[in-house]
Amino acid sequence: MKPAEAYILKQDEPFKSILLDVKAIIEAVVKDVDVQYKWKLPFFYFEERPLCYLNQSKDYVDVCFWHSAIMEKHTELFVREKRKSVVSLRYKSVEDVDAEVLVYVLEVLMEYKLNPFKRG
Repeated sequence: MKPAEAYILKQDEPFKSILLDVKAIIEAVVKDVDVQYKWKLPFFYFEERPLCYLNQSKDYVDVCFWHSAIMEKHTELFVREKRKSVVSLRYKSVEDVDAEVLVYVLEVLMEYKLNPFKRG
């Protein structure tokens, strides 16, 4: 078993289910995503560049990503909490996972990774 998968599967419920749901969405949206294990967390790479990472902390799961300034929608859902460049979508239950929002963020980030000079 790969370390990123082991990280997800060792989490207690409901976090394991949240992580599995988020991972399934990422893999459905980002074709040929490369899942790596960096800094003891699952990182998802697109075109050899980091797209996002998952972190279970306290009583929630964070889907963390960079480049939030390029987002035009759903920015009120981003958690910044004393971070300079990383923001996250935070989930406390599987029902909290809004696939539409997550898909939007992933699609914007993929477009940005392919063409960083294009805005919006």
